[in-house]
Amino acid sequence: MSNKLNANPVIYEVSKNVGRIRKPEDEDESVADPFDSEEIFELIRHINDPEHPLTLEQLNVTQQELISIDNDKHHILVRFTPTIPHCSMATLIGLCIRVRLLRSLPERYKVDIRVSEGSHQSEHAVNKQLNDKERVAAALENSHLLEVVNQCLATTIDK
Repeated sequence: MSNKLNANPVIYEVSKNVGRIRKPEDEDESVADPFDSEEIFELIRHINDPEHPLTLEQLNVTQQELISIDNDKHHILVRFTPTIPHCSMATLIGLCIRVRLLRSLPERYKVDIRVSEGSHQSEHAVNKQLNDKERVAAALENSHLLEVVNQCLATTIDK
């Protein structure tokens, strides 16, 4: 008997996209390079699920269509969809997404992480926890939790 909440998740086909096609202007440091949803998705799609040996993209937890960006206001909103409405890993998944983006994006960007509306029974509580700076900082001070986050972020491109 498995003690996983969702022992047999649906596995989705992942995008065969091998990354962005670089253009000459991408190399010019004097040209403003705004972020887009494809670029943010590329940062989070290979995050490992904490419960399964699969990525968030393979479980359809992250989707490019759920990412909104306002470069003028330096704001990024990432919504994700847990595999089940009572997923106990939702906060950890959101924390992994937040940490990946904190480590990858310029500090000027404000990032909001939310579960997709109606996708989790504790949606409000999870969203509040994921977007509270003090709670996030406290979570990352826990060495065991930080180790789990780092394991989820240790990705390989071959997935």
